[in-house]
Amino acid sequence: MAEPSSSSSLSSKKRPRSPNNNDEHRQGRDQICSSLEDNLTFNDTMIALQLMRTQFPKLEKVVVEPFILQSQLYSSVKDRTQVDRDLESFKKDKILRIFKLSSGQDDHAIMFMDDYLNQVTFSIKRSGGKDQDGSEVFEWFEKYVIPSKLDVSINQLELCSLLSRGGDVTDKHITLLMNAGLLTRQLIDPNIYWFAIPRIGPILKGLSQGRKEILSLLNRKKYKEMLLSSLEKTKLRLSPLDTRFLLRDLIGSGQIKTVQTPTGLLARITRD
Repeated sequence: MAEPSSSSSLSSKKRPRSPNNNDEHRQGRDQICSSLEDNLTFNDTMIALQLMRTQFPKLEKVVVEPFILQSQLYSSVKDRTQVDRDLESFKKDKILRIFKLSSGQDDHAIMFMDDYLNQVTFSIKRSGGKDQDGSEVFEWFEKYVIPSKLDVSINQLELCSLLSRGGDVTDKHITLLMNAGLLTRQLIDPNIYWFAIPRIGPILKGLSQGRKEILSLLNRKKYKEMLLSSLEKTKLRLSPLDTRFLLRDLIGSGQIKTVQTPTGLLARITRD
């Protein structure tokens, strides 16, 4: 199975911008237009992230910047220990952010920092913009919280402390951040907030439904397996998400395993 050539991890501290329409990334998009089987694994974490970013499904009436599930990254880079090291390094260098998703499972999303900042700006506008009462908190959040707190969550004391660098913080300010989808309160501990990807709800619904549909399809097969190339072409009824997006996730989370055969790569339900 052909793999894209490896490149070394980023040695420079300069933050690479999110992929755009230059020649290098057009080449990357051309490369991933081939089958999932031909582009399932990579040797370099950043290459995998950039290419999977271009594969992010486009949904009607859903405006969410591209993100990569951590499970998808695990399916695409063989050395998980290296993936974890690279992610920690990229996070510290503010190249990307990692989010805990409210999917009911241990799902984490990875978003390039430029994409996240674009999503924040869009969501602030959709929530009423910076003309509403208390809207100064959005500027405080962008200026003091995002650059300072790189973890997936923040406690209320630290959040208020960082926001207070801009002015006096009230409950109304926190409510505005939550209404804009920038923060969600932890159910177990209401003093802890998750950093959130605004407007992600429809995608999480599609993720859950798509996982179930693909697993159900495989479970109905006699040997609970299909050629990956055939499965990839399956049009899902219950999820608007791209099948390739879901297959990478299911492989990386260990619910599906791949087996090389003379006729091609098989996707098979993982037995306990």
